[in-house]
Amino acid sequence: MTLLFRVIGAIERAGNKLPHPFWLFWILAAVLAVTSLVLALAGVHVTLPKTGEVVEVKNLLSLDGIGFAAKSALDNLAKFPPLAVILVMLLGVSVAEKSGLLEALLRITVVRLPARWVTFAIAFSGMIAHIMSDSAYLVMIPLGALAFRAAGRSPVLGVMVAYVAVSAGFNASPLVTPSDAIRSSLTAAAAKTVDPGYVVTPVATYFFSAVSSVVLAGLITLVVELVLAKRPEFAPSEEDGDPAADAPAIKLTAVERRAMKVTAGVFVLFVAVVSVLLVLPGSPLMGGGGIVQSVVVVNISVFIALLFAVLGFGYGRITGTIPSLSDIPVIMAGGVAKIAPVIVLFFAVSQFLAYFTWTGIGSVVAVGGADLLRSLNAPHLVVLLAIVLAVALLNMLVTSGSAMWAILAPILVPMMMYLQVRPEAAMGAFMIGDSVTNAVTPMSPYFVLALGFVQQYRKNAGIGTLMSFTVPIAFVFLIAWSALFALWYGLGIPLGPGVSLR
Repeated sequence: MTLLFRVIGAIERAGNKLPHPFWLFWILAAVLAVTSLVLALAGVHVTLPKTGEVVEVKNLLSLDGIGFAAKSALDNLAKFPPLAVILVMLLGVSVAEKSGLLEALLRITVVRLPARWVTFAIAFSGMIAHIMSDSAYLVMIPLGALAFRAAGRSPVLGVMVAYVAVSAGFNASPLVTPSDAIRSSLTAAAAKTVDPGYVVTPVATYFFSAVSSVVLAGLITLVVELVLAKRPEFAPSEEDGDPAADAPAIKLTAVERRAMKVTAGVFVLFVAVVSVLLVLPGSPLMGGGGIVQSVVVVNISVFIALLFAVLGFGYGRITGTIPSLSDIPVIMAGGVAKIAPVIVLFFAVSQFLAYFTWTGIGSVVAVGGADLLRSLNAPHLVVLLAIVLAVALLNMLVTSGSAMWAILAPILVPMMMYLQVRPEAAMGAFMIGDSVTNAVTPMSPYFVLALGFVQQYRKNAGIGTLMSFTVPIAFVFLIAWSALFALWYGLGIPLGPGVSLR
C-alpha cells in the first residue's frame, strides 16, 4: 500500500505541473506548427488506402498556414461538432434538473428497493445520474450518505459507493448523456477524414453502455458487500448521526409522487407521438432510410432535449419549482452558463483540430500507425484492449474526457478504420479507459469533494481512507469491464442501434 501511495503521489505531482487544458491545446498547437515545418521541409507524404490520394504534410508556419489559421478561426468554433449538440441537450436537461425531476428519479430508485439493496440502489442511481454530467457528484455523494444512514449503515460507506459509481462508471448509463453527445461528435469528425459520409450518433454505444451500467452496479455491490463493508472503519458509528432523521429527506412527498406519475404519463405520450410520426408513410422523420438512419436517431440530441424540457416543466409546474413558462428561458440560460468553461475549452480544441487536419499530419500518423499494427499482425481485440489500458493510465493525468478524446480521436479513429475496425469500437474502448481510473486519480477535483464528505463523518479520514476503497473497485472495473467488452466483441453484439463491433 505504501508503494501505491508513492505512485499516486508521483502522479499527483506530475499532474499538478500540467497547464490548464485550454493552454495545453495551444501548446500542442505550437508543437504541431513546428512539427509541420520539419515534416514539410522533409517532404513527408502518405497515400491514403481508401482513395489512393497522396497527402503531403503542409507547413502551418508558412504564409498559407498562417492565413488558414486567421481565416478559419470563427468557422472552426462554429462548425465544431460537439458545440451545437451539447448546447441543445443541456437546454432540455437543465430544465429537468432545475425542476427537481432528475433528483426525484434518483431518490425513488433508492426508496423502491429494500434496505438490503441499498448498495445496488445507490450504485445504479449513480449510473442514471450521469445524465447530469458533473452535477451527478454533487447530487449523488450526499444522497449516498443519507440513504446508507437511513438504512442503519455507515454514511461513509454510502459516500464512497456513490463516488465510485459516478466516477469509475462515468461512461456507463441506461440513459443517453451529454458526454455521449460530445464523444460521438468528436468521433464522427475524426471518421469523416477517412469516410466523409460516416455518421456517429449519440446512441452509437447505447446497448453496451446500458448493459455496462447494470453490470458495474452489480460489481460495486459484490465488492462492497463481500469485502469492503466488512472492514471495521466502515461499521456504523455514533459519529454518523440519527438514521431516522434522514428517512423523510429520501422519500418523495405526496406532491412529488403525484408529479412523478404525471411525468410518467407524459413520457409515454411523448414516445408514442414520436413513434407514430416516425412510422407514418412518407414521414420526413424517417429521412429516406431505416430507423437507424432516421432523423430521430441521427439527431437524437434534439429529441432528448425536447423530452427533458417537457418532462421537467410538467414536474416543476406541479411541484412549484417551475411556476410558469417564462421561467424556462432563465433556467436554460443558467444551464448553458454552467458549461461556459467547456465552451472556452472548445475554442482552443476546435482550433487545434482544424490545424491538425489542415497540416495532414493526422493522415500520416494514422496510415503509419495502421501499417505498423498490420505488420505486427496483432488481433483487433488485442489492439482495442491496449487502447483501454493506455487511456486508463493517461486518464490519471488528463482527467477531462472530452479534452483527451479530442486529442486521441483524430489519430485513433482513422488508424482503426484503416485496420477495418469501426470508429465506434475505438470509442467504446476509450469509454472504458476514460472511466475506470477516475475514482483513484488525485487530479480529479471530485476526489477532494468525496474526501470532504467522508471527513464530515470521520474526522481522521485521509486520502488513504478513500484510496483503500476506490483502488480495489477501479481494478475490478478495469478487468471486468474489459472482459465484458471482449465478450461483446467476440459475440458480435451491436454496440448500439445498427452499430456492430466488427
